[in-house]
Amino acid sequence: MTKREKTRKTQKSDPSVGGSASGKLPRKAFEKELRKLQVELCHLQEYVKEQGLKVIVVFEGRDAAGKGGVIKRITERVSPRVFRVVALPAPSDRQKTQWYLQRYIEHFPAGGEIVLFDRSWYNRAGVERVMGFCTDDEYERFLRVCPAFEQEIIESGITLIKYFFDVSQEVQEQRFKARIDDPMRHWKLSPMDVDSWRCWHDYTAAYARMLEATDTPAAPWYRVPADDKRRARLNCISHLLSMIRYDPMSWKPPEVENLKRKKKKPGTPDRLGFKTTVAQVY
Repeated sequence: MTKREKTRKTQKSDPSVGGSASGKLPRKAFEKELRKLQVELCHLQEYVKEQGLKVIVVFEGRDAAGKGGVIKRITERVSPRVFRVVALPAPSDRQKTQWYLQRYIEHFPAGGEIVLFDRSWYNRAGVERVMGFCTDDEYERFLRVCPAFEQEIIESGITLIKYFFDVSQEVQEQRFKARIDDPMRHWKLSPMDVDSWRCWHDYTAAYARMLEATDTPAAPWYRVPADDKRRARLNCISHLLSMIRYDPMSWKPPEVENLKRKKKKPGTPDRLGFKTTVAQVY
C-alpha cells in the first residue's frame, strides 16, 4: 500500500471526522480533513507539472449548491498557474455569433495545467434552456453534439471530470435567504438565482434530459450531495484526487546553509524612498 493510499484509507476510517453521514460535520473535523486533502492536492500539482498532464474539471449543479466553495478550497493552497479557474460571464455580442463551444475551448489546459470550470458549456442544457436564451434547435443540437465533443476532448489526451452539485429545495431556499440577510453575500444573489428557485421543476426536467444525453461511459457525471457544504467539499476533493493517478514528487529545498548576502554597491540607499505610505490604522 502506497503512502497516498494509506492517507486516503485513514481519512475514510478516522472517527474524528465526527457524526454520521446525515449529521452536520463539525468545523474542527472539517478543517483537519481538509488540510490532509490540500496536502494531497499539492502533491497532485507537482505530478501534473512534472508529467505535463492536462485536466478539465467541470462544476455544475443547482444554484447555491456550493460549487464556488469547493473550488475555493481546492485552489487556496495551490498555484494559480497550475490550477486555473474559469468562470465566464455572459457571452459578448461577438461571441454570440461564434460556434457555441468556441469560447470555452480557448480556455482549455496546456500541459501541466488543471482547469476548473465554474459553470461550463452545460449552461446551454440548464439556464439557457429554462430561461429561453437559446432556441429549441440550438438546444437539441447541443445535446446531440456534446457527447462527441467530450469524446474528442478525452481522445486528445485531456482528463475530463464532471461534477453535479445537488441540493434540496429546502436547503437552497435557506441559502438564498442567508444571502439576502448577509451584506457580504449580496453579490451571490442575482435575479437569475431567484428565477432558478421559482423554476425548480423546470430545471429538474432540463437536468434530467441533460443526464440522459450526456452521462456517458467516457464522460460520466458524478453527483455530489451538497446539503451539508462541509461534507460536500471533502467528498468532492477526495473523489477528484482518486480520479487522477499520481505519486508524491520528491522535493528538495534550496540550499540555505552558509547563505550570504551580496555586498551593497556604492550609492545604494539603505531604504526605499516612497513618498506616500498607507495609514497604520490597525
